[in-house]
Amino acid sequence: MDKFRIWSENEKLDREQYRAIQLERLKETVKRVYENVPYYRKKLQDSGVEPGDIKSLEDIRRIPFTVKEDFRENYPFGLFAVPTKQIVRFHASSGTTGKPTVVGYTKNDMETWKELIARIVTMVGVTDEDIAQISFGYGLFTGAFGLHQGLEHIGASVIPMSSGNTKRQIMIMKDFGSTALISTPSYALHMAEVAKEMGIDPKKDLKLKYGLFGGEGSTEAMRCELEEAWGILATENYGMSELIGPGVSGECQVLKGMHINEDHFIPEIIDPDTGEVLGEGEVGELVITTITKEALPVLRYRTGDITSLNYDKCECGRTTVRIDKIQGRSDDMLILGGVNVFPSQIEEVLLNSEGIGPHYQIKVYKQGYLDKIEVDVELADADVLESFQRLESLNQNIRERLRSILGIDAKVNLVEPRTLARFEGKAKRVIDLRGEK
Repeated sequence: MDKFRIWSENEKLDREQYRAIQLERLKETVKRVYENVPYYRKKLQDSGVEPGDIKSLEDIRRIPFTVKEDFRENYPFGLFAVPTKQIVRFHASSGTTGKPTVVGYTKNDMETWKELIARIVTMVGVTDEDIAQISFGYGLFTGAFGLHQGLEHIGASVIPMSSGNTKRQIMIMKDFGSTALISTPSYALHMAEVAKEMGIDPKKDLKLKYGLFGGEGSTEAMRCELEEAWGILATENYGMSELIGPGVSGECQVLKGMHINEDHFIPEIIDPDTGEVLGEGEVGELVITTITKEALPVLRYRTGDITSLNYDKCECGRTTVRIDKIQGRSDDMLILGGVNVFPSQIEEVLLNSEGIGPHYQIKVYKQGYLDKIEVDVELADADVLESFQRLESLNQNIRERLRSILGIDAKVNLVEPRTLARFEGKAKRVIDLRGEK
């Protein structure tokens, strides 16, 4: 049996084959939105673009960007390209910063979605022999249902646990013999803590082999924490509701970037300030165009995620372009006294510090006219609190590393294990108080 399984032959095409498929599907998509979505038609017309103007892949640069605000302006169904009677599934974002982002799927979209998830879970090594426990919350969020149907599509057994009730999660995991865990990385770390409190060693007493994590960004240091806690291969997958949900891209067992399903999505990297398209390997904001969606085709969606693209053939045999580790989001970048800092960079420093646990929280506030930053981070061992010398040494070490690596002077508060908030969904790592009076 091959070490690396590949679900679809379309994951192994050459570059020209991908370009040909993308151009044909891009032309069809632009025509579809122009004819069926009044908002897009006006947006294209205002930019002087008609469907016949798309003659090469490079012409995609003539198309205006789509941003989250476009979804909010057209809430709930204004961006749909089909009548609602053709929609067989609705999903939506949480709407924490405004009206929710509503998305819909036709029957064909649902088949596409299953196929894309099948590719991603196969990349990780999951097969029809596996039992997958989904610990994402079920509901309007796309993550749980998206992965659920794709896992069933490959023949895996699915436990639709949803999030929460962590002790029961561990009991089911042990009793059912779960081999794959699907959750946010922060919740997975919390589950490992609870398992140990229950007297269960995740590495010895459970049968987990794979972790398929998403819903929030994570660093390489976080991956190491997950693998150490569970004794698994910890992988990351990427997607967002506006594009399809999970299924846009995912890591294979080589762990050198997330493979994009290029026959369904066209990726670009742009300068987040100017919108200029950047070259291969350059770091910028990820922009995605969907080219097979029926219900909700999206042109040049600005994801806000900062990364780069790698077109080299992967050791796993796939030729699809890979997204490098997401460095942060253009909208969550912290500007502190003129220094640009992503929370993920702070996480990398913390998790590479000996004696520190994986849970932390960043607070940003004003002191007079100056930006100040404070980091609360849990100790791995409460015994350190009994030694002022050890505590002070660890605190100084973290502060010096933040200063030397990121150029910021942060106040560091070392707190007892299990004192910071735990999250069943996306972790809230940053509290920015600078706008408060």
